[in-house]
Amino acid sequence: MSGTPTADDCEKRPQFGTRLLKDSDDVFKHNAWDHVQWDEEQELAAQAAVAKNSCSKLNDDERERFQSDAPKFWDSFYGIHDNRFFKDRHWLFTEFPELAPIDVSEQQSRSIFELGCGVGNTILPLLQYSVEPKLKVFGCDFSARAIDILRSQPQFDEKRCEVFVMDATEEQWPVPFEENSQDIIVMIFVLSACQPKKMQQILDNCYRYLRPGGLLLFRDYGRYDLAQLRFKSGKCLEDNFYVRGDGTLVYFFTEEELRGMFTKAGLQEEQVIVDRRLQVNRSRGLKMYRVWIQAKFKKPLVPTS
Repeated sequence: MSGTPTADDCEKRPQFGTRLLKDSDDVFKHNAWDHVQWDEEQELAAQAAVAKNSCSKLNDDERERFQSDAPKFWDSFYGIHDNRFFKDRHWLFTEFPELAPIDVSEQQSRSIFELGCGVGNTILPLLQYSVEPKLKVFGCDFSARAIDILRSQPQFDEKRCEVFVMDATEEQWPVPFEENSQDIIVMIFVLSACQPKKMQQILDNCYRYLRPGGLLLFRDYGRYDLAQLRFKSGKCLEDNFYVRGDGTLVYFFTEEELRGMFTKAGLQEEQVIVDRRLQVNRSRGLKMYRVWIQAKFKKPLVPTS
């Protein structure tokens, strides 16, 4: 199947902010609610949980091992899950319609680069739905296993897509395209897997390779997300940066620190949304509070001084 997503496709995941819980008695009528505001008690409880699970930090040797062996842990992760890990992100074109615009000229060429493409959760739907004849998609991941799985998928089209192994935390990126060439760079749950001290360098490189007027599309974990609150003591490398049971790493952002890093890289804010969502398990009567941050930043047409 090919073609631009239809209205029915987008219905599978309503745009963020459209489902509001106005009556607490209705909480289990849907699987998720948007714009859920926390009261002071809930905010304090989240702060206390993080203070407790981060009071004891891993030692220097342990931190170095998890950070230097990150590709190995991600290879193991993808080796265990294999292509069962693939999930079609139906919400992609709803939240980021720039990925597959309807009104693209047949003569217009575009180039999209995804950092941390994994097994293709973004790239494969893009290849499937886009009708742009001159679209070129690039993707990188520092897991060789993930790249192998992506290339093996039947939807993968080597004529339209080039993927490769690369560590985005390296100062110089060995990429197959020039600086100032990418119309869109995509980072979805990727920056959080990197060492905090290397995040600014990654965003600086994104600026280098975006064309003037190009967009960086971003989605990642927000501070006090359920995943952060669930960590036990002894899993914290540094404040808000943890190691999961499988050895992979994750950081939890605030919108202020993200805005600061993007702006320092020279990018201009188009959108920053803190997606506070209440997910419910209706069969078990469970409420789960998720916090994600979604952002769009543009490289200015004229460099800022």
